[in-house]
Amino acid sequence: MIADIKLDDHDLRRFLKVRGIDAELVYPGVPTPTVAAAARAVGVGEAAIVKSLVFLADGVPTLVVAAGQARIEMRRLAEAVTLSRRRLRFASPDQAHAITGFEVGAMPPFGHRQQLPTLVDRLSLAAEGIVFAGGGSRQALLKLSIETLIAATSGSWHPLTQGGHG
Repeated sequence: MIADIKLDDHDLRRFLKVRGIDAELVYPGVPTPTVAAAARAVGVGEAAIVKSLVFLADGVPTLVVAAGQARIEMRRLAEAVTLSRRRLRFASPDQAHAITGFEVGAMPPFGHRQQLPTLVDRLSLAAEGIVFAGGGSRQALLKLSIETLIAATSGSWHPLTQGGHG
């Protein structure tokens, strides 16, 4: 079954090469399963670490990308996908893995089993600059510009958090 196949940083590296995406996998030499650990490992502030979260919008997998410490407001997300709050839920780690192929804590914003509709939080992320996202394994991070992230995901900007960095 395809959902049993685990993707990793090698699969992501292939995806970057095949698609010609201007991003770099970095290996800081320590595991990076949390925002704080990832920020320390690459010497940046926590606002430069982005998380990729899978939600089910009326059962349809939807990816949300936001600054690592930002908290997604379900009311705002429901507005962005034009559904009632009751028809929106956070995917479990097992569901997120089955949908994307990547483990929670290492999930990149693209390179999944299927391209997901992607919403990027415009309140917690700057419209430009360099960020670090999950790199496909807990030993890797993906370094890329916000512009590349938006282009590679075909993402759209939405206000999804309370705003501000952190």
